[in-house]
Amino acid sequence: MTIDKRLHKALLTWYEKEGRHSLPWRLTDDTYHVYLSEIMLQQTQVNRVRDEYYPLFLEKFPTIKDLADAHLDEVLSLWSGLGYYRRARNLHLSAELSREGLPTSLKELKSLPGVGDYTASAVCSFALNQSVPVVDTNISRVLKRYFGLLGVKDKRVWEYAQKFLNAKEPRAHNLALMDLGSMVCKAKNAECNLCPLQRNCQGKEEPELYTQTKKKEYISMELFFGIFIKNNKIALKLSDDNMYKDMLTLPKVEPLEENYLGSFKHSYTKYRLDVKIYEIEELDGEIVWVNLKEFDYAPISSLTKKAKRFFCNF
Repeated sequence: MTIDKRLHKALLTWYEKEGRHSLPWRLTDDTYHVYLSEIMLQQTQVNRVRDEYYPLFLEKFPTIKDLADAHLDEVLSLWSGLGYYRRARNLHLSAELSREGLPTSLKELKSLPGVGDYTASAVCSFALNQSVPVVDTNISRVLKRYFGLLGVKDKRVWEYAQKFLNAKEPRAHNLALMDLGSMVCKAKNAECNLCPLQRNCQGKEEPELYTQTKKKEYISMELFFGIFIKNNKIALKLSDDNMYKDMLTLPKVEPLEENYLGSFKHSYTKYRLDVKIYEIEELDGEIVWVNLKEFDYAPISSLTKKAKRFFCNF
């Protein structure tokens, strides 16, 4: 497959004019900062990472050594609300393994916990400008449409990404493809008339043919939690389930007929939760007492934070 170099030029010209150059992780070549942004951006909207979590996290842990020296509770506390808390645990463990600096090769990066093909290639490309392809959901969609790749496995898309790569400007090339998929070659309502690759795109006549996916199935669950407050402190427990492992949660209780405070809905990954809250007056087992004034700074989930309205007036 021969790539017309004019395509590379058209893509980079479009990116220079339309690309998201102001994103803070694009204004640095600090490997740790780029790595952090990529971990945060998994399953999280760009705006939330840019405006909330990324700056706060770097203020608290400006270097990877600072992150490695931190207690996991501190990390989970700052991560609260981002969800997928395994990311935070893997991030902290990776920092402990790389306190003097992150690896600089694909192979070494992929040896870190929670780092797969995409994250490793993104760090190598965006932080180190190495000549490696990057394939995320947006880039995959662009490549599938442009080359007419229907029903192919991820490995095949990566092969095309390698062949299409602009070896002279790999970082800008990969970022351009990413922005093109996000802003123009969208999953729905693709704006093909604005695309710098439209002339030879094999999928422009039926772009949505390349984005058909199975309808996501969700699991509905009921959860029952108790609120136990004593001396301006609230009783929490260390979660041992996969959903909120290593985080503090309200203690689980059996459904009660009395002292019912209310309920709320909560979504978490594939779960759709109906959460019911009760006031309780005693509790067995190991308890972690948290001062009510420090509640928001504890390593708690967004679900637990939602329950605050039921005891804020205690």
